[in-house]
Amino acid sequence: MVEGLLVLLLCQVVGTMLAGWLHLELPGAVLGMLLLLAMLLVRRPDPDAPVVRAGGRVLDELPVLFIPAGVGLVGCLGVIARSWLPVGAGLVVAWVAGLVATALAANLAMQLVRTPGLDALASQAADLVEDAERMEGIETDGQRAVGDDGTVVR
Repeated sequence: MVEGLLVLLLCQVVGTMLAGWLHLELPGAVLGMLLLLAMLLVRRPDPDAPVVRAGGRVLDELPVLFIPAGVGLVGCLGVIARSWLPVGAGLVVAWVAGLVATALAANLAMQLVRTPGLDALASQAADLVEDAERMEGIETDGQRAVGDDGTVVR
């Protein structure tokens, strides 16, 4: 797990250094996450790889990191109360922007993942459901099948 944490930290440090050297407007931590994503896409680690386990452990502890932000928010309630309209508008606009971005990203991901093999499998499944619905109510009696109206179906 220590190895995985070192990889995560190294990606953040390299991202911060690159952002500083290249004078990018992008935060170094975000650039580090993009580097980590590129590394994971290239190497395709197993689920039990150290970097994956470390990432899972960090995500498990993520709620603890919101405690200082909540305490800071409570400390600024007076400022928020005086500026409730711009703060509220900013929250709503940010929420809508996040919702739209998530929907667009999910739509793009679904289009990228869709393959002809999956479409054919879905078509076969629909055909099986249709056959099952058509055959519903037909009982078998030895070698012959008898329908609802009593006629023999072969």
